[in-house]
Amino acid sequence: MVSRAPITQETYKTAAAGGSDAHGMSTTEVSDTATKATVPDTVPVSGAAPHGAPGARDAPAPVRFDTKIAVLLRDDLQQWQRLNVTAFLVSGLGTVCPEVVGEPYADADGTAYLPMFRQPVLVFEADAATVTAAHGRALSRALPRAVFTAELFGTGNDRDNRAAVRAVRGDDLDLVGLAVFGPRNAVDKVLKGARMHP
Repeated sequence: MVSRAPITQETYKTAAAGGSDAHGMSTTEVSDTATKATVPDTVPVSGAAPHGAPGARDAPAPVRFDTKIAVLLRDDLQQWQRLNVTAFLVSGLGTVCPEVVGEPYADADGTAYLPMFRQPVLVFEADAATVTAAHGRALSRALPRAVFTAELFGTGNDRDNRAAVRAVRGDDLDLVGLAVFGPRNAVDKVLKGARMHP
């Protein structure tokens, strides 16, 4: 098993990046004995007036989802690793859970764009032990999940990625990230002990 120190080898998956995440959606609290996080679970309807603004009385209510897409990252990753791991982890959800993908986009000129997730992707972080425990809970609940292990920072294609994961027993995976999708309550239980990514 490789060291848990952040790995800096660059491959086709890496890119320099910076900045911080913004959570501009309305929120609801989710808590347990280990953590208390403020978690977005609603999406404001496009064109709706802000609360208290003229016309707000006629604005549609925010869309609420009974499912949740979550990414859990190990908290010792470098910034570029966090971005890469998140992008790779969510890339498979739409193929096995097509209901998470919305309709195609188009601008006012009629230019078409690809569809995206219909709901927020919530990003969390935790230490290695919590990520490992979350992986076990996702398995026990049979939730759709994706994993990213430390070895994948040193590979350069899907074949080698899959071989690196297959070579290690599930209990011994050096997990740096996990994506999970399912009912909100089930996902919240999987994420016990994690905190929202800053």
